[in-house]
Amino acid sequence: MEVQGKIKMIGETQTFGNNGFRKREVVVTTEEQYPQHIMVEFVQDKTDLLNNYNVGQNVKISINLRGREWVNPQGETKYFNSIQGWRIENVEQASPASDIPPVPPAEAFESANDLNEEDHDDLPF
Repeated sequence: MEVQGKIKMIGETQTFGNNGFRKREVVVTTEEQYPQHIMVEFVQDKTDLLNNYNVGQNVKISINLRGREWVNPQGETKYFNSIQGWRIENVEQASPASDIPPVPPAEAFESANDLNEEDHDDLPF
């Protein structure tokens, strides 16, 4: 699965417990009729992937949905979901000029101008 949008916030890397578990969060705002602010977490060595990105950049993040069950001390079962990123890519904004086809070089038109009247008689119709 993927989430695409503009980076709104990049958090600092957090370290938890004695085992050195690392987590870093990024918030991406989707660009749709009703924009959503999606928080994606990167864990362990994937936290370093965010080092090359800044607020305002358009990105595409490959994600996995994670879910877990937890039983509280009162015996009630609770369920939690998280969105975990494992790849992030820069998405280039297409400039309006890129939609215009390139102009052919002048040499492409020279052969059409080299026709003389004798060549005109050789046409099959």
